[in-house]
Amino acid sequence: MTARGDWRDGLPDGVDRAPLPAVARVQHDSRLVESGDLFVCVPGLRVDGHDFAAAAVAAGAAVLVTEHGRSEPLGSLGVPVVEVASARRALSSIAAAHEGYPSERLTVVGVTGTNGKTTTTLLIQAALEAYGESAGLISTVETRVGATATANPTRMSTPEAPEVQRLLAEMVDAGNEYAVVEATSHGLALDRLADIAFDVAVLTNLGEDHLDFHGTVEAYAQAKMQLFAQLDAPTSKTVERRAVLNADDPAWRRFAAATRAPALTYGVETRDADVVAGRIDDVGDGSTFELETPRETLTAQVRLPGRFNVSNAAAAFAAALALDVDPWMASVGISQCAGVPGRFERIMTAPIGVVVDYAHTGDALAHVLSLLRGLTDGRLIVVFGSAGERPSERRLGLGAVAARQADYAVLTEEDPRSEPPDAIIDEIARAMIAAGAEEGARFERAPDRRDAIARAIGMAEFGDVVLIAGKGHEPTIERADGPHPWDDRRVAREVLLERFSDPDEWE
Repeated sequence: MTARGDWRDGLPDGVDRAPLPAVARVQHDSRLVESGDLFVCVPGLRVDGHDFAAAAVAAGAAVLVTEHGRSEPLGSLGVPVVEVASARRALSSIAAAHEGYPSERLTVVGVTGTNGKTTTTLLIQAALEAYGESAGLISTVETRVGATATANPTRMSTPEAPEVQRLLAEMVDAGNEYAVVEATSHGLALDRLADIAFDVAVLTNLGEDHLDFHGTVEAYAQAKMQLFAQLDAPTSKTVERRAVLNADDPAWRRFAAATRAPALTYGVETRDADVVAGRIDDVGDGSTFELETPRETLTAQVRLPGRFNVSNAAAAFAAALALDVDPWMASVGISQCAGVPGRFERIMTAPIGVVVDYAHTGDALAHVLSLLRGLTDGRLIVVFGSAGERPSERRLGLGAVAARQADYAVLTEEDPRSEPPDAIIDEIARAMIAAGAEEGARFERAPDRRDAIARAIGMAEFGDVVLIAGKGHEPTIERADGPHPWDDRRVAREVLLERFSDPDEWE
């Protein structure tokens, strides 16, 4: 494999580069190391890369990068060892250098927020493509390089820095001029995106999530603000950098203050924004609305239901305007975007409705349930759980929302990991009881997720809607013994086939 750049250009000043060889690839996972690779010893949350340095050298690593004070025991391995202050930060800068700093040859849009990131990235990409620009994509559900879309098989919305930089470099090679990147709080806090020259930063909203990792709401917000701070980093590009901010969210001014880049605001609830979506008309699987921009006012459409998706569309319009894309052409692309796999994905519409959605936080579940309430005259039944090794606050929020907004809930597993599923379900149940929902009358427990889906679909009557929430597009379910193949959409279709295989069931 030929390097596109020189990894040594990513090293801190003062490091003697003379004895350091060129490398084939930049790795942080010893299991992936091949002959001629560089291995960066990154301390992780559960394991420490320094403990795998010998295995990496045995697999063919030609150079090791360690943190200060950690190199001495590794000197006998027979390869050069470089000490840095932060191995994780160095992983990003080295990866960017190794790939020839690809973000300097792309116009890069970063999208962050608690909800709506994936949808907004796809809408922005669609707007750019409609305008005739070739745009790559890195998102939770898929990547796009050139004209090729590839499903994301991992749980990482934001991959590690070597993968991000490689994808950006492949976009350059494929002729992409733009890249739209989903920027998660984890990815920003862990420096996976630290060496990307962002030109436009977009905020969808700010809620509370991932407190198990960040510790506090403030630390979570600060992680997301890093995207906007990066707009001030030096660059060789001449693109005017902009911050695109949701004026409906009280936090937008804090994010505006995180960068010197001018702000372009958008809103649905407020009229005091640069881009305003109003006169919203729900049309079944989407919405039409009037879009007021500094240039003109036009009628627009998004093929995704709910005001929150109108807000996502407004964010995409604002990002397109920040890139000087014609609003009419942006409207064509956004109106043709069919949606996101596993996001409000309809599996059946009649005689019962079945919808799969990724909603796994209280706010996201509330949005989807509110939308579905307006689309059904029957009962609203929800299947959901909450992930293991995540904070209890998320479980309590989900339970409270389900108690308020669903007619019936089936509580089940959702990536329990090392935690007992019954214990997670019990926390949700107690939150529902505290919110006034009686077990047996308003909810039940079915720890096996397939059983839960079957139970919900089996009890649904004509006109009812079943929402299967929490996993969306994800291809696996993570239990104590590791990941198992899983797809809520596939299971729902199998259960529906079983129920409606008898034509009499349709009458």
